[in-house]
Amino acid sequence: MNNGLFAYLAALLLFGSNGIIAAVIALPSSDIVLLRTFLGALSLAAILAITQRHKLQAPSRPREAAALLLSGAALGASWIFLFRAYQTIGVGVSSLLYYCGPIIVMALSPLIFGEKLTGGKIAGFIAVACGAFLIAAQGLGGNMPIVGIVCGIASAFCYALMIIASKRAPHIEGLENSALQVSAAFVTALVLTLATQGVPSFLSPGIAAGIDWRAVAMLGVVNTGIGCLLYFSAVAKLPVQTVAVVGYLEPLSAVVFSAVLLGEAITPVRLMGAALIICGAIFCELAGKRANAKAGIAQTARA
Repeated sequence: MNNGLFAYLAALLLFGSNGIIAAVIALPSSDIVLLRTFLGALSLAAILAITQRHKLQAPSRPREAAALLLSGAALGASWIFLFRAYQTIGVGVSSLLYYCGPIIVMALSPLIFGEKLTGGKIAGFIAVACGAFLIAAQGLGGNMPIVGIVCGIASAFCYALMIIASKRAPHIEGLENSALQVSAAFVTALVLTLATQGVPSFLSPGIAAGIDWRAVAMLGVVNTGIGCLLYFSAVAKLPVQTVAVVGYLEPLSAVVFSAVLLGEAITPVRLMGAALIICGAIFCELAGKRANAKAGIAQTARA
């Protein structure tokens, strides 16, 4: 296994364990995200300052920087919805709903990016939609709180907005991109926390004493800071198709971790829904790569 792939797998497993770590932090979802983004932004800024060897792109590209700030705001909102879903319907189901986000982008790509919606993409989208429906329907039938399912779906749409906005910043890459987005996510989490509950609850001495601060540090510094460092150092070395397909190890690992470590049930219907979402998403990715390759060949032939 080459170093790039090893680093990428390590990053995905770290990201897949986010919900497991969050489960031991006794705070509202907005407070957890606020702490995560604060520590993550500090970690990424420090790593960026140490490793950056060339001029930063954001100051000379204000429009792209603004797009990333919007993307980061959507990221912060998506994490707040996601962590709220973790607390109400479980890590496994929440993660699967969250990862419908990229497929929402693919479905909207003809309208937003002018991309062709091929038969393969449509088939993959239908598979993902059926998987999400199975999971949501079983959750409602099993008396899962509807607010949790709504939060899971809302996190997917915010995730989709994050992807769409970030595509408007093609020249700001790697750690600089991630540091900007996580910083914007922190500001968003701070604003939403102040608007919905006032002063963050962890500032109360009584509540702060009962918080597992090791888990908070793990989530912010290791899973966010180091996780992003591993992720961005790896994706630059790996083929795009490998990044896209192997990336779905993250929701799969979240489902496995939640079952093994938190005792969340994996019913046959949930397993079928997970298979439809992950396999449908991978099929969409592969169909998109094939369509892009054919378009490139046709353009070369015309030239």
